[in-house]
Amino acid sequence: MINLYDLEIHKLEELMLSEGQKKYRATQLFIWLYDKKAKTFDEMSDISLSFRNTLKEKYTLDIPKIHTYQKSKDGTIKLLLELEDGAKVETVLMRYTYGNAICISSQVGCNMGCTFCSSGLLGKQRNLTTAEMVGEIMVMNEVLREENQGQRVTHVVVMGTGEPFDNYDNVLDFIKIINHQKGLAIGARHITVSTCGIPDGIKKYAKEGLQTNLAISLHAPNDELRSSLMKINKAYPLKELFEAIREYEQVKDRRVTYEYLLLEGINDTKECAEQLIELIKGTMGYVNLIPYNETNLNSYKRSSNNRVHAFLDYLMKGGVKATIRKEFGSDIDAACGQLRAKVEGK
Repeated sequence: MINLYDLEIHKLEELMLSEGQKKYRATQLFIWLYDKKAKTFDEMSDISLSFRNTLKEKYTLDIPKIHTYQKSKDGTIKLLLELEDGAKVETVLMRYTYGNAICISSQVGCNMGCTFCSSGLLGKQRNLTTAEMVGEIMVMNEVLREENQGQRVTHVVVMGTGEPFDNYDNVLDFIKIINHQKGLAIGARHITVSTCGIPDGIKKYAKEGLQTNLAISLHAPNDELRSSLMKINKAYPLKELFEAIREYEQVKDRRVTYEYLLLEGINDTKECAEQLIELIKGTMGYVNLIPYNETNLNSYKRSSNNRVHAFLDYLMKGGVKATIRKEFGSDIDAACGQLRAKVEGK
């Protein structure tokens, strides 16, 4: 059975035509799903009873279920969601002054093998469907409605467990649904996709005609160090990655964000800062410095605050725009790199 949350508007229009319906039926369904938040086909009162029965026979409206709910002292919410096949995945809601940002997972597990990241320890089990990713937002919106009337997810970062460009087609349809005015109506500039650095995916994404943001998980300024931290660099070294980034910037005329996790004594030195300045020179991007969230699953240590600010100062004096990312949910293992879908003590 086809889950209607899997279908962006054009695919839903094609489906309706194949059912002998008019195109406008797809818009009707979008309104019921995303505006009126219907949970069953029986609620869709302006659709004929006979076609509602057809929908019930052939299609579903399944979304993930909450397995575990955690709330941080800073207001961050982490949900462990259970999917139809029993697989589990985490999603996180972070509260900013400008809105509510959700960190979306795109895969069950991850094959990228970044040594500092807890999320990759599971290994990739499968891709999430478009419906499951949309469901992460639908479920979180329901939690927000229960806690604060009128609140909803306003910003989306595809930065949870998984590599988005390893699940390209489903992620693309997900973005189209949440961005559509009859869908979840989240502005393109409020949507960010984060990749470990798959050049073909970056080049392809540049041509999609979307005005969303792109972030690159960089974390090291040279191939030797990056390959030791991120095995993907062995397949796609920095030269190849930055060729794709420059092509992206040329096509989109938009800057990327370089995510840079600071690890004590490894990539937080003045030499690393100088190399990073040289590496991104000539691109429009800026650097988002991320203080490391330590776990008991590896030996990496968090850079001291003095080291973090010194690194920021090196970059700024070298003409590179940079910021330090605000931390959320570290007390509930909801911070960057900590998502792992821990269940029953595992």
